[in-house]
Amino acid sequence: MTPLRYRVRRRLTETADTVTLVLDPVDEPIVAPLPGQFTMMYAFGVGEVPISVSGHADGGIVHTVRAVGAVSRAVAGARTGDVLGIRGPFGTDWGVPPGGDLVVLAGGIGLAPLRPVIRQAVARRARFGTVAVLIGARTPADLLYPHEYATWRAAGLDVRVTVDRADMSWTGHVGVVTTVLGALPVDPAATTAFVCGPEVMMRFAARALVDRGVPPAAVRVSLERNMRCGVGLCGHCQLGPLLVCRDGPVVGWDRAAPLLAVKEL
Repeated sequence: MTPLRYRVRRRLTETADTVTLVLDPVDEPIVAPLPGQFTMMYAFGVGEVPISVSGHADGGIVHTVRAVGAVSRAVAGARTGDVLGIRGPFGTDWGVPPGGDLVVLAGGIGLAPLRPVIRQAVARRARFGTVAVLIGARTPADLLYPHEYATWRAAGLDVRVTVDRADMSWTGHVGVVTTVLGALPVDPAATTAFVCGPEVMMRFAARALVDRGVPPAAVRVSLERNMRCGVGLCGHCQLGPLLVCRDGPVVGWDRAAPLLAVKEL
């Protein structure tokens, strides 16, 4: 429960409200997180907030943070050399299979926790068949990691990008990310899908994948609730019978569907 100190090695501006921080341990490091897990990031004197791990870098840990509240603004405002606290890692991981076809479907900041899955697929490309990466954002200026798309494509990944609203420079697809899914060739029996983004997007995407024959348990979504302790004690992140910090954030659609269908939850 005690945050370990991490120093900001590098700060990259991603969008108007989102930054990526590369952090190195000041003392002992946390256990290496698995793709899909999160940490509790602490801004000293302000508070802590759950943030998904978006990568690793030469012994350090990478977090992509969107400034939406007091704590996340403080974390996102950290400069090179500043020290933050990190607890974790917590929660379930994506459970990337050893082979088969992969579909990665991300909306907005949801690409951050999916980035380790994509990088794992690139590093172990020969183990997988078709690897499709579908990325959606509100506008071209809101796209995360656009400089990495060419590398992913060069590794043989089918990367498709769409925006809700285009600007004068945009020549790609326009529409919500689920509209790109319809044109994707899918072998249901061989596919594992990973979905992260706004809850309404995840519902539509998961249903579309299941309708195409992908087993619900093979469609994995990352849930977001108000996580405070990270270890399933405080109950703030309860979603029906689940405590998201302990039983999630990654769960199969077979477990998530009946819970997300209840408006009160």
